[in-house]
Amino acid sequence: MDYTLTEHAEKRLRRRKIVPEWIATTLDHPARTENDHDDPDLAHALRPIPERGFRVLRVVYNENVQPVRVVTAYFDDEVTDL
Repeated sequence: MDYTLTEHAEKRLRRRKIVPEWIATTLDHPARTENDHDDPDLAHALRPIPERGFRVLRVVYNENVQPVRVVTAYFDDEVTDL
């Protein structure tokens, strides 16, 4: 899936040491997707990342634009059911 990053997302990915390949893989092959609770334009893609001890990467993106726009991404340590 083609995607772009917001400036906020770019900063957060650098700070959190999240590589672009993990974003692409999570968007292309999520273990689960969820709707955002507050913003109907946003969706969340979740996937465990083997290189980070199978921590779950959560990618928040706007699915109503083309290409989709990644708003942020982070490791969500509260997700335990994937």
